[in-house]
Amino acid sequence: MMFMSRHGGGRLLRAFAIASAVVLGAGAVALAVRAEAATSAAHQGASTFVSDRLSVEVVGAGPDVILIPGFASSREVWRAEAQRLKATHRVHLVQLAGFAGEPWTHGDGPFVEPAVEELARYVRDSGLRQPAVIGHSMGGMSAVMLAQRHPEWVGRVMSVDSLPFFSALFGPTATAESARPFAQQAAAGIIAADEAGFRAGQDRAAVGYSRTSATRAAMVGWSMTSDRQAMAAAISDVMTTDLRPGLSAMTTPVWAVYASDADGGASVAMADGLWRREYATLPGVRMIRVDDSRHFIMADQPERFAAIVDQFLAGDGA
Repeated sequence: MMFMSRHGGGRLLRAFAIASAVVLGAGAVALAVRAEAATSAAHQGASTFVSDRLSVEVVGAGPDVILIPGFASSREVWRAEAQRLKATHRVHLVQLAGFAGEPWTHGDGPFVEPAVEELARYVRDSGLRQPAVIGHSMGGMSAVMLAQRHPEWVGRVMSVDSLPFFSALFGPTATAESARPFAQQAAAGIIAADEAGFRAGQDRAAVGYSRTSATRAAMVGWSMTSDRQAMAAAISDVMTTDLRPGLSAMTTPVWAVYASDADGGASVAMADGLWRREYATLPGVRMIRVDDSRHFIMADQPERFAAIVDQFLAGDGA
């Protein structure tokens, strides 16, 4: 999930309501996003899997890797990694319904859990054998949920700047129930915002989530083409889903990669304290901090991030 390092609980809530929480999950990689080229690539490598919750583009050949974007994001968030990995891996680029122009047909119904179950169906129906799953932000939470519910279908998980309980950002005593009113207010703010105010909020908030201007522009663009009901449903789920009770029973290897940035992001002490506390009960979790990065690690520190991904896929230490 998004790590708003300089905000206290009240300011965090205002950021959700005003900025419509949009920048939770786009991590764009030096995005010269060429829509025409991306559309062509998606057509050429489209999976035959059909779902009203997600679509999947497949590129490359080799061991399977699933890449899940986050809140209001396009699969283009992973384009650079997919291009790099496709020589050695078969890469499955997920696009969640309702985000970045993808249709949404579920109104204010649940978002995260049905999408995770559809992803599990994709793994099963496509005959994938324990793929590696990498998710950013809300996508990281989804990857952990997938491994908790279907451990036999997941080989290993990397969560990228994602907590097992997003609302732990409100403080160590937060619970799903105590977060519910804040989630409702955040969802209502997304629905109620007018177009100009919504865009202005995204422009302001994006500065805190990446050090690169291209990434910020991509995040705002994706949010503006996302379905507001989908965003509201997703943020409500994200803020009230607590995966911590299931961590201690997990057997799937998990790497938790998180950011620290003394200039506009989380301090080392704050990032270390929060991530270690929230993943404390997960056996064997590998914690990796990436300095000089905000929420979108793959954009802010692409070389370091690529090296971590390579180590993760090889099963090496870091």
